[in-house]
Amino acid sequence: MLINNKIRAFLDTIAWSEGTSTHPLTKNDGYDVIVSGDEAAGEKGLEIFTIYIDHPFATGRPAKVICTGPKRLTSTASGRYQLELKWWEAYKLMLHLNDFSPASQDAVAVRQIQERSAIDEIEKGEIALAINACSNIWASFPGNDYAEHGGKNLTELVEHYQQFLSAATAT
Repeated sequence: MLINNKIRAFLDTIAWSEGTSTHPLTKNDGYDVIVSGDEAAGEKGLEIFTIYIDHPFATGRPAKVICTGPKRLTSTASGRYQLELKWWEAYKLMLHLNDFSPASQDAVAVRQIQERSAIDEIEKGEIALAINACSNIWASFPGNDYAEHGGKNLTELVEHYQQFLSAATAT
């Protein structure tokens, strides 16, 4: 699928919402970000990767502890759209992807958006509807049950989408 300005702006909104494109260590617009671990649990905090041969956890690296306490949470979320290893493995096969490059990460995110029937909403400018449709994919989107700390609200997501779209159409 061709990624037009509207889809690109939505992808940029996801990356902004997930905090990858604004991550302090990113050298590649968030495509190189690994989920932050709970330093109290002995995990690395901020971290990036530099090799895109495969998902950073594909070689057997254990999931990072992201929350300790009564409900211990782990994650393998990586890349611009914070894709978990289990989903990467499925999409890698489905989409015949050879690596975890930015193009492959974009292809998976677009496929996920398609699966939520949100492409048409984006094309029609119904961004709030597209965000709601995708809320079960990205933990930073409102309306999911991930209990994400720092999740964004719908108004700020739509505002950022409009900013990204304006920037994309201005170039």
